[in-house]
Amino acid sequence: MSRVGKLPIAIPQGTKVTLNGDAITVQGPKGTLSRTVHSSCTVAVETDQIVVKAQSEEKQDRAFQGLTRALLNNMVVGVTAGFEKVLEINGVGYRAEAKGNTITLNLGYSHPIEYVLPEGISADVEKQTKITVKGIDKELVGAAAAKIRSFRKPEPYKGKGIKYADERIVRKAGKTGK
Repeated sequence: MSRVGKLPIAIPQGTKVTLNGDAITVQGPKGTLSRTVHSSCTVAVETDQIVVKAQSEEKQDRAFQGLTRALLNNMVVGVTAGFEKVLEINGVGYRAEAKGNTITLNLGYSHPIEYVLPEGISADVEKQTKITVKGIDKELVGAAAAKIRSFRKPEPYKGKGIKYADERIVRKAGKTGK
């Protein structure tokens, strides 16, 4: 039995969960998220919790039970608290600027990079070197942060580039003189 999948998901105050066939919708103070549930799982919405059960005890069905439970838990956490990823920019002259839903990045290239954030994602720039990506959908927040990081990945010699705040860059020694 899946250890993650058999745990019930607590529904906080102010959050409304609606089940319509295989589609589930979660409404909370920060917004609304909806998703279709995989056919190998059944979802039961009780008064204060969500329970996910597998159709059978096969390995594939138990795996989908854990996946479905994790996705539904991320939806509940997203509409109540939200998700955020923090990126740091290291390098001389490297900076970021946010205007509306667009981030302008100067990363040592001959041109600035304009990145338009996906719908439902916002970003704050602090001190031109710290970007905070926020949203209610964990997948979109992670994808947007990964896309911003991909414009200039951190290099191992000087550590220049965009990295996650909790990421540790393994440094190399480089060339040594005679």
